[in-house]
Amino acid sequence: MAAPVTPPRPVTHLLFDMDGLLLDTERLYSMVFQEICDRYGKKYSWDVKSLVMGKKALDAAEIIIQVLQLPMSKEELVEESQTKLRQVFSQASLLPGVEKLIHHLRKHNIPCAVATSSGTASFEEKTSQHQEFFSLFHHVVLGDDPEVRSGKPSPDIFLACAKRFSPTPPLDKCLVFEDAPNGVEAALAAGMQVVMVPDANLNRDLTRNATMLLSSLQDFQPELFGLPPYQ
Repeated sequence: MAAPVTPPRPVTHLLFDMDGLLLDTERLYSMVFQEICDRYGKKYSWDVKSLVMGKKALDAAEIIIQVLQLPMSKEELVEESQTKLRQVFSQASLLPGVEKLIHHLRKHNIPCAVATSSGTASFEEKTSQHQEFFSLFHHVVLGDDPEVRSGKPSPDIFLACAKRFSPTPPLDKCLVFEDAPNGVEAALAAGMQVVMVPDANLNRDLTRNATMLLSSLQDFQPELFGLPPYQ
């Protein structure tokens, strides 16, 4: 028998992952890592990708090298992949439903922030064409922030992000939006509810722990979490 689904509880503050949730960057990562793996006859499959989504760059590189047995150091993989990614990050577009939701939240003064494993340089490159959009958020916490000692699935980044609202909300009043299994686990470890918007290629076994599962942010109904509905 399936476990009973816990109904959503009202929230006051929203925290958003960025890669693959707000910005269509995950396809760029797939493209670059597959290009590197091609040299060694390896496949950067979704089984591998799902292990590293949401992790800091060095942590992700270490896992990729171990799983695919690539003959390079994690530092070499990060350096090569970041060099290639820098050439394409400016192509990243906002995903469907993102602008509508964030503008709706701003209109109703619902505090929202970004919690991304991306480091400072990477964040600046990815958001270069969307600076006005990202200015709508109360704050942004990055993966190289001193308070984020451990990356997702550790809760550090969401705890740091929640703490920077003023006043700081109770953790159970925070709702996280994520596309990655590591991010979902991090949000739950922080004591928060989490809406997951996974890529269609992701193994559905990895989506079971989310409070709510959506195929697109376009499908989000704010009123289910006690937020003002779309007009």
